[in-house]
This record gives sequence, structure tokens and C-alpha cells, in this order.
Amino acid sequence: MSRSRSLTAASNSAAESRPPLGTRRAVRGGIFGNYVDQFDIFLPVIALAPASAQLFGSDNLVGNAGLIFVATLLGRPIGAAIFGSISDRIGRTATTKVALLGVALTTLLIALVPDHTVLGGGTLAAILLLRFVGGIFLGGEYTSAIPLAMEWSRPERRGLVSGLIMWMSPWANASIAGMVFVLQSVLDAAAYNQWGWRTLFVLGSLLAFTMLFYYRARVEESPQWQRPGQRAHPLKEILVGRHRRALWQVFIMMSGLWLLTNMAIPVLAGQLGSGAGALGATGTLDGRTLSCAMMIGTAASALTMAACGHLSTFTGRRRFFMGFGVLTAAAGPLAFLAVFTAPNLAQLVLTVVVLQVVTVSAYGPVGAYLVERFPTSVRASGYGVGYSLSIVIPALYPYYLPALQSVLGQQGAVASLLALGGVLIAVGAFLGPEAARVDLDGESQPQLRN
Repeated sequence: MSRSRSLTAASNSAAESRPPLGTRRAVRGGIFGNYVDQFDIFLPVIALAPASAQLFGSDNLVGNAGLIFVATLLGRPIGAAIFGSISDRIGRTATTKVALLGVALTTLLIALVPDHTVLGGGTLAAILLLRFVGGIFLGGEYTSAIPLAMEWSRPERRGLVSGLIMWMSPWANASIAGMVFVLQSVLDAAAYNQWGWRTLFVLGSLLAFTMLFYYRARVEESPQWQRPGQRAHPLKEILVGRHRRALWQVFIMMSGLWLLTNMAIPVLAGQLGSGAGALGATGTLDGRTLSCAMMIGTAASALTMAACGHLSTFTGRRRFFMGFGVLTAAAGPLAFLAVFTAPNLAQLVLTVVVLQVVTVSAYGPVGAYLVERFPTSVRASGYGVGYSLSIVIPALYPYYLPALQSVLGQQGAVASLLALGGVLIAVGAFLGPEAARVDLDGESQPQLRN
């Protein structure tokens, strides 16, 4: 009898500790939805590069690739502003479903665009338009789905859930790179240029449709979201209203994070690929070796990203970002410079891993922090605009980095921007309050600790 009671008590305790069904479904949606979102964001950058000459013609390939990136870049903050406001007014689940439908359709349409031998300059114009519209829907997806997952999560799990959502970005990047590598290995160049890359866009569309069906069948509106009449102007509230200070404080911090991302991933890969100082100026990296080194660094940062999300639950989000910013400002430049003085491949890979860990790992708690920073009535708007608007200035580095390099040198300029990114994170976090680890409430600001 005593044994039976003990087993019953243990079973009841396990059931109580397990998140409710609504929470599990919303969290799964947030995690895998962010994978789909990031898959579609990275897809054109990675998958179209080998087929650019066939698609757009051989003129100005670099410029065309940049235009596609800029089209997506411009669409995301616009989508965050539009869909964030809609999400705050009509609910997270309905908005997420509309955004996923838009992502699925625009991604599928790109797979169907003829190359320049059929449309001429119309091919580039069509893909730019679809990427701009797709960027709007992409901005809307994470603006709605991530706050929904956070609102369903219990306070003690919110940091970990945030880390698991955010770590999908490096996994999406790595999986696309792996798929492109496999396709190019099994197909000749002509086949990849004609239809190989299109299969990846069809896959991206199918992933988005799958998540749409999942949200339709499984995910309910969060218990924190209600429909009060005062939610008339959430965008105005965060831009010029009473929550404007929270938005601009988040903007400073997130600008630092995006600056770190650009310096530690595309700029690093570009400089290593050019052979500038690689392997102690005694050798260069071929494309396959470079991809392997970056993928190892990406995998390491994904794991530490999830760990950092959970760690912030114990340290507090504000204290975590302040400490991480200081760490990055000191260690980030040193790790970056060490990459170019590594005497052999093993040490180069190790320094790449260290650089990734002390920079992009900081994304782990971002989902939880941004959600806790804004009340329910403006939460999706604050999250989406704060996250997306801060992308713009760091992403324009091709225009200001060369000028800085002419003064500080090729690696010195990047090291200085890494230090600046760490400072911005620390200062941005310092300017904000510490959100108490409590349930997200309805209309009041999250309880704060000084």
C-alpha cells in the first residue's frame, strides 16, 4: 500500500511539473516556426549564389545578390510593424497563420520564376518583389509566434524556451549550407542552375505550409492575450507613446547584437575566403575547408545559445546582457584577431568557435527579454519592431566598413566594430530595468527590479 501511494504521488508530481498541453504546443510552434522563418531568410543568400549567373546573367552578380538581401532587409521591419500591430489587436495565433501563409506562397513563387533567358531583367525584378513581400511576412511570423510561445511559457522555463527558439537560426543556416553542398555534389552545374536550387525553395514553402497546418490544428491563443478596447494604437504607443523609451533602449542593445552577427559571420567568412592573413599568412582556405570551419563554429554557438537562454533565468536578463556585453567587448576582438594568426587549421577552427561563442551566443535570452520588456497590449509590436528595426544599421556595414578599414586596417576595423557591438549590448541593457521572473501579466508593465 505504501509503495502504491509513493508511485501515485510520484506520478502526480511528474504530471504537475510537466507543462500543460497548450504550453507544449505553443512552444513547439515557436521553436520549429523560427526554424522555418530562418530557413526562408537564409535560403536566397545561400541557395541562389551558385546559380546567380544563370538566373540574372553574368553582369554585376555581387550587386544583384546585395539587392536581394536589401529587399528582404527592408521588408522585415515593415512586416514587424504591420503584423505586430495586428497581433496586438486580434491575437497572436491568427496573425501567425496569415504570416505563415504569406511566407509559404512567396517562397513557392520564387521557385517558379523563369531565368533571365526567358524574362531578361524581369527575373531579378520578380525575385526582388517576392523577397520584399516575403520579408514582410517573415517579419510578421516571428513578431507573432515568439511572443505567443513566451506568453504560454512558465517563468522558470522562459529563458530555456527562448534559447531553444533562438538556436534554430544557426541550425537553419547550417542545414541550408549542407543541402546546397549535397545538391552540388550529386548534380552537375547545369542541373543545379536550372532546377536544383528550386527544390530548396519548394522545400521551404512546404515547411511553411506544414507549420501553418500545425497552428491551425494545434495552437491556441495565449491566456495572457485579451481583447481590451484600449489596444487601438500599439505602434504609436511604442514609437512616440509611453513605451517609446523601452523601444529605443531595446534598439540600442539589439543593434549591438546584429553588429556582432555581421562581423563574426559574413565578414569573417569573407576575409577567410579571400585568404587575407589566414593560417598565419602562410596559406589560404579552400571553400570546403572554410565551410567546415564556419559550420563547426555555428554548431558550437547554437549549443551555447540555448545554454545562455537558460542561464539568464538565474542571473536575470539585464545582468546577463550587461556581463555578456563586457565579455564580448574584451574577448571578441582578441578572438577575431587570433583567427588570422592561427598557425594551423586546428587552431584556426578553435578560434572561430571561440569567436562564435563570445558573440552570437547572446541571442539565447533575446526572446524572453524582449517579451518581458513590453506589456501584453503592445508586446508583439515592441518585440517585432525592436528586433527588426535594429537590423538595418548593422546590415549596412558594406558602406562604412571599407572607410574604417582604410584607417584601422582590414582586421583592425572589424575588431573595433566587435568591441563596439559589445559596448552597445552592455549599455543598452544597463539603460533598461531588470524584469522580475514572474508570469507575464495583461496590461501592466512587467514587475521590475532595480
